[in-house]
Amino acid sequence: MPQLGESIAEAKIVRLKIAIGDTVVADQEIIEVETNKATMAVTTLCGGVVTEIRGEEGQDYAVGSLLGILEASEHEITRTGAPVIDDPVDETAPENEDEANLHFRQSEKSYEEPRLVEPSVKGLPVPAGMKGAHYISPRMRARMDELGLREADISAIVGSGAGGRVTVDDLENFLDYIRDWPHSTASTMRLAVADAMRRSWSRPLATVGLPVVLDRVLEHRAQQNPKPGLTLYVLRAFAIALAEEPATAGFLIGEKIVHPRAFDIGVAVQVEDGVMVPVLRNVDQLRVQELAEAYGALVDEARSRRLKPEQTQGGIATVTNFGTFGLKWGTPIPLPNETLILGMAAGIKKPLWSEDVGAFVPVTETELCLTFDHRVVDGGGAGLLLQRVAALLQKPEEL
Repeated sequence: MPQLGESIAEAKIVRLKIAIGDTVVADQEIIEVETNKATMAVTTLCGGVVTEIRGEEGQDYAVGSLLGILEASEHEITRTGAPVIDDPVDETAPENEDEANLHFRQSEKSYEEPRLVEPSVKGLPVPAGMKGAHYISPRMRARMDELGLREADISAIVGSGAGGRVTVDDLENFLDYIRDWPHSTASTMRLAVADAMRRSWSRPLATVGLPVVLDRVLEHRAQQNPKPGLTLYVLRAFAIALAEEPATAGFLIGEKIVHPRAFDIGVAVQVEDGVMVPVLRNVDQLRVQELAEAYGALVDEARSRRLKPEQTQGGIATVTNFGTFGLKWGTPIPLPNETLILGMAAGIKKPLWSEDVGAFVPVTETELCLTFDHRVVDGGGAGLLLQRVAALLQKPEEL
């Protein structure tokens, strides 16, 4: 079985186009195989006579497996660059070597039998650094589709195929292995979150962080009635910064970065067994107090599961306040249709050196964590965006 592509570790024989005793010529299509990417033909390296066929239709074979043997003349063998190995010559055979047929094969020790996939699933560890471990054969893919499984669902299975590939037998053995384990049915909400995160993780994501002093925001908030949430200040500063540099919130489609036409930003709300993200519209054009009423209503509807589809669609980015759980740092994951998500950690009292008084003074500081699609935004651009958000938060009266 030849190497049919850089990431292809095995292929299934769909059709054998030759039989034992057939005469073939160089570059003749003799076997039709199927990979996870396409159906293609395997051709001969040289002309000769088919003396043995070891491959079978419908079976998967790893790259390098012996599928058959050709008997060829020395002239034909030389064209391939392979070594010529004489078989014992029968006494009745011609003494002239040029007229004698030579087997185009290596010694028996150098050949391997066809490597069929064998089941061997015994535990949960995942093999690391194994070539081909992520390859899924067409047969395996079909079985996964029948069971409604994703690639991430089989990451706990130890593969027995060449290079650590997981085979159908491996999958069946693993399902049998965990059949009696305690389990619960995933809710619709949990499955929706899982699907969104799986699609999000198909992109190269990176996270950067920046400490921000919140004292001025806290002072401004204390003077308001009613008091807006800290999340709204961050939300508003984030929207203004994005409006100034809209390309940072764009998304990549082919060779184009599509810029946002409105700065509608979602807010992550923890609900039972999941997260909902209602979207606030035109955040760059509204003051914090104007956002507060709409924000409160959306959060209430999210927690009671009464959000309408249009209330969760069209956002260009998301803000999440994981500081409410006491967390000091996080790497939030943006939604599949968004490039950015800004996380806010818990506020912590700490000493900060003040040049004005020449001493350390107590301040309340949070960590802003920005996760971004690295195809669209680089670390420098993400850092500048965070710095702009931090600067805006030092002038809360303008938010």
